[in-house]
Amino acid sequence: MTDRLPAADWTSRADLAALVAALGNGNARYVGGAVRDTLAGLPVKDVDIATPLPPHDVIARLEPAGIRSVPTGIEHGTITAVLPGGPVEITTLRHDVSTDGRRATVAFASDWREDAARRDFTINALYADPASGEIFDWFGGRADLAARRVRFIGDARQRIREDHLRIMRYFRFLARFGSQPFDSDAEKSCGELAGTLSQLSRERVAMELLNLLALPDPAPTIAHMTALGVLAVILPEANPSALPALVAAESREAVAPDPLRRLAALLPDDPRMADQVAARLRLSTARRKRLVSAAARAGEPGDPRVLAYRLGREEAIDRLVLAGESVAPLTGWDAPRLPLKGGDVVARGIAAGPEVTRILNAVEERWIAEGFPNAARTRELLEQVLSS
Repeated sequence: MTDRLPAADWTSRADLAALVAALGNGNARYVGGAVRDTLAGLPVKDVDIATPLPPHDVIARLEPAGIRSVPTGIEHGTITAVLPGGPVEITTLRHDVSTDGRRATVAFASDWREDAARRDFTINALYADPASGEIFDWFGGRADLAARRVRFIGDARQRIREDHLRIMRYFRFLARFGSQPFDSDAEKSCGELAGTLSQLSRERVAMELLNLLALPDPAPTIAHMTALGVLAVILPEANPSALPALVAAESREAVAPDPLRRLAALLPDDPRMADQVAARLRLSTARRKRLVSAAARAGEPGDPRVLAYRLGREEAIDRLVLAGESVAPLTGWDAPRLPLKGGDVVARGIAAGPEVTRILNAVEERWIAEGFPNAARTRELLEQVLSS
């Protein structure tokens, strides 16, 4: 088992080296996901740094180095350094003063192990020295990562009582890094304390649920959440049986995985119910509209291009993939515009008003039925409508 962080693209970033130098010798360690994912041979999206320096000292050290900082979470000790290679969150070492399952009151600390002890899972409590690559692992995170075991630090029940959202995070990390046999303490604790999720804001629950559904294949984990009684707390309407087929269809059709489409697969084809779920999860207006559209999928989806013209490309793909239909007819195809305007109808002697709209709609329906013909044929369709 390696004692050093393997070389990766992100570890050779010049802007990161400048940031570490600005903080000073011994005042920075890489922490969390960047260390974990590098050890797992996975691409790294975000880099986080832990430091014993208080937030205002961090700002004071970055400014003369020409590094812009943003106090994104200064009350909890987090400063974001804006770097050419991407933002980096720098968080002062902390320990919990009090927790109530929804939020924590923290105090700044100077002990690295104390900071690690307040984190959720062993695989997320891995630190690495930027200069030497030395890994600091107080709770067996490297062994758990190698064994594909997701394990809480310390007593699982206590960690969940500190922050109920850790139940959702457990299943998200299980989908990424876990394999059977699962950690018995974690499993039992998540099942027993599943009801505490109802005490959280719907936005936080929705964020974690969608993050889980965005993973390559969340279906086994969703089924596992169902068996433990967790999914029923956050999404009582859900039936996970359709999710594996959707995941397979996305792969077959080379359609990018989409968490909202997968959420729709968990729900019945009932637009009203989908609207209620979207409201409860506090989804944005755009996401709410799309979820409702996907729920209106009863029956055959029909011609893919007609569907895309009427609903939009994204919503048409949702309907097609949920129905197990091919999206190939939409490849390289952009929905056309009706080559006819109200002025063209008025020029034929029709007074401006509702009648023009009626005629345009009638022409459009014939134009769609004929497969979106060119302008010349559209004018012929107008003549047919006028003569009828």
